[in-house]
Amino acid sequence: MFPDEILRLANQALASARKGKHMIAVAESCTGGLLSAALTAVEGSSDTFDCGFTTYSYKAKSSLLGVPQGMLVEHGAVSEQVASLMAEGALAGSTADIAVAITGIAGPGGGTEEKPVGLVCFAVAQIGFKTKTIERVFDDKGRAAIRMDSVKEALTLLCNSL
Repeated sequence: MFPDEILRLANQALASARKGKHMIAVAESCTGGLLSAALTAVEGSSDTFDCGFTTYSYKAKSSLLGVPQGMLVEHGAVSEQVASLMAEGALAGSTADIAVAITGIAGPGGGTEEKPVGLVCFAVAQIGFKTKTIERVFDDKGRAAIRMDSVKEALTLLCNSL
């Protein structure tokens, strides 16, 4: 189901988490659970993967991850601010000590001049560290490609944070 590179990164993230005795949580929007699926495709992931939150709507982001409605209205769901709060909410709602979040516009519609299709925001929250955020604009090669590129980027960010 996943390209070899994504499985390699998932293996690497889980091995690093295992070595450091970390538990991972994820909060996803535009990837709709693909990051969780990539991590759990690896045999033995249950010793380092705690849980995943798939929060597509504003309501889900607020009720499951504690993202304030006002923040969603002010910045939009696709923003580094919201990605940061999603990652921090995943930490708060789990037994994990590191969490990665993804929120973006995978298309084909939904983009604007200010926030085009392919815009994806990521965050990593880790107990004892400042939350890190990044923003990427992936080429509009179609919805599936943007979602897979997003999973790859999130896994890379996770690997670099462990």
